[in-house]
Amino acid sequence: MSNATPLTIAVFTKNRTNPAYAAARLGADRSAQRLGARTVHYVPLKPDDVDEQIALIDAALAQRPDAMVLVPVHPTAINEAIRKVNAAGVPIIGFINPFSAGGALSYVGSDDHPLAFNIATYLCEHLKARGDIAIVEGPRESVTSLERVRGFRDALRNFPQVRVTASICGDYQRDVTLRAGAALLESAVRFDAILAANDVMALGMLDALDAAGRTSIIVGVNAIPDAITAIKGGRLLATVDFDAMKMACVATEAAIRHLRGETLPAEIILPVQIVDRSNYAQWDKPFAERACPRWEDVVR
Repeated sequence: MSNATPLTIAVFTKNRTNPAYAAARLGADRSAQRLGARTVHYVPLKPDDVDEQIALIDAALAQRPDAMVLVPVHPTAINEAIRKVNAAGVPIIGFINPFSAGGALSYVGSDDHPLAFNIATYLCEHLKARGDIAIVEGPRESVTSLERVRGFRDALRNFPQVRVTASICGDYQRDVTLRAGAALLESAVRFDAILAANDVMALGMLDALDAAGRTSIIVGVNAIPDAITAIKGGRLLATVDFDAMKMACVATEAAIRHLRGETLPAEIILPVQIVDRSNYAQWDKPFAERACPRWEDVVR
């Protein structure tokens, strides 16, 4: 790699509203800087907008980056754009959400179904295997949300006296969840606890409950700093360490290692862990102070 001309990695995330994607951009920057490369970020102004991400991919291709690291805003709608990247010979690494077009040299993520199964089981055990639950889903076509909701429901089958009384869509956005949660709280539906498919929606439900003067037991997914603060304060029961920053760290390093001639595994799956008041200390720091994983620890 030339010191005069550092490698350029084009990094695509889905929006600027979800703190997990801000963390992902930070992770990509940190890996690139450590390895002597540079990042250029491409983020839709309208959250998760398909047409805008396609236009951003075209714009990036015009600049001829050395590689791309990409979270698709939709599992199939950007397939033609992915094929254009492949045709242009630009290496691409997928992370967080897989895409169906093929052509990715490697994919970095976590297994959404078991992590959702585990956090739902944790919640049911906390409820002593009895009660009513509301589920807050992400975008209807989000692969992560679909798998997490499937994991929730599979876990609930083991607890016949725990029933789902409502399922609402929060689009992985705090303000959307606040509005959907407010409508739920105004209805006749009753629930003892909430399974949220990400922390942002868990926090949105806390906002709705606060506004209504009510409380509920809530779990989320992501272990973002605001969720850890809520766990410390006893407002959130637990979350799961689905770490977008670490995934972006690894995906960016994978792109650079490929450009240096290394062979990559087709898939790199990061471990996850339930985070609650018994163990939150290691996550009780801003993303800027959290460590990127070592390559040797995640690729064996």
